[in-house]
Amino acid sequence: MLDLRQLRYFVVVAEEEHVGRAAERLLISQSPLSRQIAQLEKNLGLTLFERTQQRIRLTSDGRVFLSEARALLRHASRLENLGRRLGRGEEGGLCIGYTVDAMHTGVLPRALRELHDERPGIHVALYNFAGAEQLEGLRQRSLDIALVPEPPAEDDPDLRAALLMDDPLLLAVPAGHPLAESPEVVPADLEGQPWIAVENSRRPAWRDEFIAACAAAGFTPDIRLEASEPLTALGLVASGLGVALIQRSMLRGPEAGVTVRELPWLDMSVRLWAAWHEVDLRPVVASFRETVLGTRDRAAAKAD
Repeated sequence: MLDLRQLRYFVVVAEEEHVGRAAERLLISQSPLSRQIAQLEKNLGLTLFERTQQRIRLTSDGRVFLSEARALLRHASRLENLGRRLGRGEEGGLCIGYTVDAMHTGVLPRALRELHDERPGIHVALYNFAGAEQLEGLRQRSLDIALVPEPPAEDDPDLRAALLMDDPLLLAVPAGHPLAESPEVVPADLEGQPWIAVENSRRPAWRDEFIAACAAAGFTPDIRLEASEPLTALGLVASGLGVALIQRSMLRGPEAGVTVRELPWLDMSVRLWAAWHEVDLRPVVASFRETVLGTRDRAAAKAD
């Protein structure tokens, strides 16, 4: 049986790569900390660290074990919190995973606002994880619901999902740019234009996907700048530094210095799914799932 205290010690040592600094964080002495780590390795029959006189580093096995240890500790923390809340007669909190698009587009804030109105005292923990990490959190039950850029496989035995958002990408050009007043924007018009690409750090293949979609449409983007998120890209467009593709939902109204054009021939959008475990352990989880899906339906009706 794994000792959760030893796992916590292991995670801190792995983060610090130094027993002394880890001991200071944990408020214990170095010697007992070293003994606990050695005991964990002995119990597992596994070498977690490569040791030198200056520092210690995780082995390849140690890196795999670290990821799982963190997930287990998150789940243990959530379980402890749930038990305490249930012991006080409360219904427990919610652990929600999300990506930045869920925040930028307002999907998650709207759902949380409705949740707060219905259950003002409920505790909510938000975790900004990559999609794959969120799905794993659902399987391990350390997350109650996940807002992810890609759904689980259709034949996944445990997880279910529903599309929340299919947000088309529009062309943003500087005000006064020739394309701002053109009757129609065609692929040839975008050849040679300086582009600002909106990075997606949670999807390593985002750049290749963007270039491939442009090539399929009939032009090659000349990427001059890369923005970490859509609002930064809009600011760069407004400064006249290039053109960019921006999600429709990000454009809440007229943007100073920016003109937005439809590209009906470009089949690109940003998608967001809600995912959950097929077994709802608590009514509050099912209720919040319905809140999220209801927020989607009301947004769609408003758009129509």
